Amino acid sequence: MVLVRHGETDWNLSGRAQGHADVPLNATGRAQARAVARVMARFRPSRLWSSDLARAKQTADAISLATGLDVECDPRLREYDVGERSGLTLAELAERHPREYADWMAGRSTTLAAGEETTEQVRDRVTPALRECLGAVAPGDLGVVVLHGACLKVGLLGVLGWPWELSRTIQGIENAAYCVLTEDPRRDVLRLTSYNEKATPAPHGPDFVADAPVG
Repeated sequence: MVLVRHGETDWNLSGRAQGHADVPLNATGRAQARAVARVMARFRPSRLWSSDLARAKQTADAISLATGLDVECDPRLREYDVGERSGLTLAELAERHPREYADWMAGRSTTLAAGEETTEQVRDRVTPALRECLGAVAPGDLGVVVLHGACLKVGLLGVLGWPWELSRTIQGIENAAYCVLTEDPRRDVLRLTSYNEKATPAPHGPDFVADAPVG
């Protein structure tokens, strides 16, 4: 299975928390989506899933065009719901919600903005969705899942069975980057074989803005 993060949006570019806000790809993001779609076509996938938010669905649509596969949308693959953080830069978060900002910067989740999902809530919806995708792929076939930066990391650790404490040692995946998971049937184990791979960079504009967990 290949997990793909959506292409760039204007909110990525300005560092604004997106969460469930339905922000579309910008011009760079659309070029990134076309580039990663060409790579996904070379994998010859048999299934294609996506978050139902516009930035992920537009990325998946480019992959659909390149592969001929229908996009199967699943709202469980959405990014963290960031509640009142939606649309805020880090500077604005620090000004308006200083306690929440301090906790977020320290890697704690004891103080959340109103309406914000916890990592446990995200894990409990994304991980089962990814496991269902894995289970739906026939032996020898490959599936592609398009989702968001922060929830991708949560789901990745979930399906691999890695403790969440390792999350801060893993770089956030970049816009339109992907990671590859393979099964070893001899040992009945899922392995991370590639991470944060990039297609050919877009010809114009910045290639990515990393984010976690604004996605």
